[in-house]
Amino acid sequence: MVAKKQKQLKKLIIAIAITLGLQTISAQTVYKGRVVEKNVASAVVNATIKTNNGTTFTDEQGMFRISAKPGTAIEISSVGFRTFAGTLSDSALPVFYLERNNSLMAPVEINAIRASDLSPFTKTTLSARSLEKLNTGQDLPFLLNQLPSVVVNSDAGNGIGYTGIRIRGTDPTRINMTINGIPYNDAESQGIFFVNLPDLSSSLNSIQVQRGVGTSSNGAGAFGATMNLLTNEVNELPHAELNNSYGSFNTWKNTVKAGTGLINEHFSFDARLSRIKSDGYMDRASTNLSSFFVSGAYIGKNNSLRLNVFSGREKTYQSWYGVPESLLETNRTFNSAGTERPGAPYDNETDNYTQTHYQLFYNQALNPSLNLNVAMFYTRGLGYYEQYKAGEQYAKYGLPDHIVGADTARTTDLIRQLWLDNHFFGNTFSLQYKKPLTELIVGGGWTKYLGNHYGRVIWAGAGVPDQYTWYNHNANKSDVNLYVKWQQKISEHVRIFADLQGRRVVYNIYGFRDNPNLTVENNWFFVNPKAGISYSKKNWFAYLSYAVANKEPNRDDFEAGANKQPLAEHLRDLELGVERRDAVLSWGATLFYMKYRDQLVLTGEINDVGAYTRTNIPESYRLGLELTASWKPKDWIDLAANLALSENKLKNYSAYYDDYDNGGQKSETLEKGDIAFSPKWVGGATINIRPFSRAEVSLISKYVSRQFLDNTSRDSRSLEAFFVQDLRVSYRIIPKFMKEIFLVGQVNNLYNKRYEPNGYSFSYYYGGTLQTENFYYPMAGTNLTIALNLRF
Repeated sequence: MVAKKQKQLKKLIIAIAITLGLQTISAQTVYKGRVVEKNVASAVVNATIKTNNGTTFTDEQGMFRISAKPGTAIEISSVGFRTFAGTLSDSALPVFYLERNNSLMAPVEINAIRASDLSPFTKTTLSARSLEKLNTGQDLPFLLNQLPSVVVNSDAGNGIGYTGIRIRGTDPTRINMTINGIPYNDAESQGIFFVNLPDLSSSLNSIQVQRGVGTSSNGAGAFGATMNLLTNEVNELPHAELNNSYGSFNTWKNTVKAGTGLINEHFSFDARLSRIKSDGYMDRASTNLSSFFVSGAYIGKNNSLRLNVFSGREKTYQSWYGVPESLLETNRTFNSAGTERPGAPYDNETDNYTQTHYQLFYNQALNPSLNLNVAMFYTRGLGYYEQYKAGEQYAKYGLPDHIVGADTARTTDLIRQLWLDNHFFGNTFSLQYKKPLTELIVGGGWTKYLGNHYGRVIWAGAGVPDQYTWYNHNANKSDVNLYVKWQQKISEHVRIFADLQGRRVVYNIYGFRDNPNLTVENNWFFVNPKAGISYSKKNWFAYLSYAVANKEPNRDDFEAGANKQPLAEHLRDLELGVERRDAVLSWGATLFYMKYRDQLVLTGEINDVGAYTRTNIPESYRLGLELTASWKPKDWIDLAANLALSENKLKNYSAYYDDYDNGGQKSETLEKGDIAFSPKWVGGATINIRPFSRAEVSLISKYVSRQFLDNTSRDSRSLEAFFVQDLRVSYRIIPKFMKEIFLVGQVNNLYNKRYEPNGYSFSYYYGGTLQTENFYYPMAGTNLTIALNLRF
């Protein structure tokens, strides 16, 4: 087994070594350049480069490579910019500057919280063109799987339905996510539920992922990573698309998109309608997802107004419980959900939720250097999950035992629904001042969350009133933040950056399902400073930054009891990076040190009502190195790779175990342990080959080393390392009667590897010995998806 793992890691390292180590081989006719935004120096991603010899596009660093010689006429265009026309110079790596078209105002609401190209933060930006060939129905985390330090998982085993993402070991409750600068994280759990955003990827213009604390944002505290999603760029030309895909497990994705383009140079309308259905890899793990997106905008000479309305509806059969270790080899698709019902599993053991977003943006260019953005939003969420429960005690539901004649029944079978009814609203703003040497942003926002948690029994064997509500508890949360960001060019090559955020959070909880009399009223004031310096010269870029982040606990943490209330978490993040950006060979290295105080982790300790809760750990840290590289020796081939090496440790950690022999709990103290779900090695590599015009074949590789299910660093409570490869083939047809026909076929898990990227562990004392039960979330073996995308 050890030899097999070493062989897997060796394969990945060889692929990365090839990418990092090979020298640039370029023919005399290969021309390299870079495209950036004038006065800002940010890379223009996916700009179109045209010469008499052909067409190409800039990459995520604004780089391009094309067969041409100095003196050749060139045309560079991109949405929102004035077209550049000129000739190729004979500079080693010329920079072409595109000027913003003021009649197509840039979406400044996202610029306020994103890290610019020369900011001293660790980041990756993906364009819509980068996402389109990946988007065949899987949730957003799987589209980001090839980014550095990313590990993804799926309850249903095929990347659809409930999915998750970890970045540098950081779980979604610590990842700040915004859509057009509007906070998305759930206010109470602080989690990110991608299942409520079916096919949002089809409406995205770009995504920026910041690793580490990153710049100040709106919403939940960024505590290890940030994801900024943008939908608000203007499409100048009319367009229509019909995207369809079908794959294993009876998976369907159907998307219709259309837009008017710019009407009378002022108005634009865009719309999307999507449906995704799948039976899932796990037993009964079906999903039925639908969504729509509508956006209308008025674009003036110096202002713009945009309204977005988008909604997602999901019905997902639960597959939350994992597969017991004892069944992993013989019945990998086992799903215990619904099996409490005698006979066949209950057919409606489902999660049902609808979430609708309303976003209104107003942008005003006060002068060429000063822009104002104001946004208002309202998010409505309503839904429940349904369960069949066998042998439930009446007392648990606040009911007397059921008496019929001389017989007394203390338990009954029942079907219950656990509801969440919430409203989330507020506003954000930013005032942005930009000059060639100075950039200053003042911004912030206010949000309010109103949530109602209640449970209903919709059927029982006997003794329960019709539509009985056995708990009903409210919660509310207010969040106010204000930040100031300053970036100053102090010399030809050096910029300094400073960022200061103040955040006030008030969170009131009026009872819990299992602890109805516990009321929690908390408020915090956090100060989050950040500072850094960057150096750029020709195709070199280096940076150093230091950032502080603070984060309030989640709803479940407060159920620990009146005398065991959790503390806020604190993080200090040091990032040192260097990059070499070139159209043929680019590479980067980032060294990071993230030091936590009072990080909340599961210890096995139970709270006042017998539930397992997270506990503050005095000291923990993440220390790592991230390497990235891309190499394009010829027009017909390119390679990209990344590798993250990290040490993730807790200090003076106590693990608790239930003692079934004597009652209560036992504990053990560890001087140092690995943080759960934080692999030491994470790597990815992609090879793209274009055998002929408009065709591309991609081999995609992912390696993740051993992950521990708890913080005790025991191999018996861990996820095995895995190395998985996918194969994708795509082909573009440009007929005369339409813009494009785009065909994609992808084989996931090409070599049918058995692997599990997620799970959990439970240990207890019984019979005088420590027993451990592990549960896993397996991924599907070899599976296929094909897609047909028509663009008019």
